[in-house]
Amino acid sequence: MSKKDRIRTPRRKHLDIFKRLYLRTTGYSYANLARLFLRLFVGVMLMQFGIRQFVHFDTMSQTFPAVFGMSSTSSLVLMSLIEIVCSLFIMAGFLTRLMAIPPFLALGVAEYYLLHNVAGVAPYQLGWDRLGYLPIMFMGIYFFILLAGPGKISVDYFLSLHIIHKSNRDEEEELEQV
Repeated sequence: MSKKDRIRTPRRKHLDIFKRLYLRTTGYSYANLARLFLRLFVGVMLMQFGIRQFVHFDTMSQTFPAVFGMSSTSSLVLMSLIEIVCSLFIMAGFLTRLMAIPPFLALGVAEYYLLHNVAGVAPYQLGWDRLGYLPIMFMGIYFFILLAGPGKISVDYFLSLHIIHKSNRDEEEELEQV
């Protein structure tokens, strides 16, 4: 082995390792794992708002906005239930697309209220540190969940497999997009 070959060999090994790592990180898709992570993340994040609202129910019911003709207390209970129940269903991946609709709509109402009823501050003057844009972020995540669905790591997927096998249909035809 010549001196040139000995010098190039470690470099080639590093290059081969880099190529394999690059192909692993770009060529493989972890879409189902990504959907599970997103469901768990958004579920925990929204659920903590609902739990906090129940813990501080007495003080929050006095300041929570009354929407759609409901009292402040009724609005708070409805919002908290949406945040907790829908989050649990979404995290489990059960009725995922259906359970993404109530938080999406509730956060749309919250965004409207935040941008139109912030005490003396115009919506375009809200800074990054204000909560005015938090509902929009959540709405984007819920819209993605509505479009992408729960993925294969979900109760929905396993129930659909059960229904397909029970009716003697072909799994690959029925679930080709999952």
